[in-house]
Parts: sequence; C-alpha cells; structure tokens
Amino acid sequence: MLTDQRFSEYRIMWILVFFDMPTETKAQRKAYTTFRKQLLNDGFTMFQFSIYMRHCPTVENAEVHKKRVRSMVSQWGDVGVLMITDRQFKMMELYHGVKKEPPKQAAIQLELF
Repeated sequence: MLTDQRFSEYRIMWILVFFDMPTETKAQRKAYTTFRKQLLNDGFTMFQFSIYMRHCPTVENAEVHKKRVRSMVSQWGDVGVLMITDRQFKMMELYHGVKKEPPKQAAIQLELF
C-alpha cells in the first residue's frame, strides 16, 4: 500500500516555468542566457521557446526546485511557475499545425509567335 501512495499520479508533480525576458541590451541577453542555462542545469527541459518543464517525484521535491527558480530570476525577468500533478499533465492535449509553404511561382512561358 505504501508503494502505491509513493508513485501515485496525484503525488508526482510537474513544474512548468514560463518566462518573458527582454534581450535588447547586452546585459539583458546575458541575464536571459544565464537564466536559461541555470534552468537546464537544474534538470528542466524546453517544452516551448519560453516554457521549460521538470518532473519531480514528490511535492516536497517540486517545492525545492520552485525555490531555486525564484532565486534565479534577474531584475528584468517576468517568470511564472506552475505545479501540476502527473494526472493533470496526462490530460494535456498538444496540437501541431502544418507549416504553410509559400505558393510556388508559375514557370515563365516563352511565346514564340
């Protein structure tokens, strides 16, 4: 019974970090790069360009990583952290569109007459 509770899909957590950081100046670009590298070093993986996620076995472990993210935020950063259960994560639906290609130009036709 204890092992069932330990690996319950309601106890396993996912942390999603959403961020928006300006990259107009050299200092801002450095802060962005540093923040991104710190997330990667802490075990986060890129989900989308400004969304990183990490799997955590327990709520307590998720809280530790949430505190680390809070300590990484620079003065220019707007960062959100969302913690969801494994059960909620499974209910996510992802849709991938097809990239539209520009129409091909018609071939140039030569007129002989």
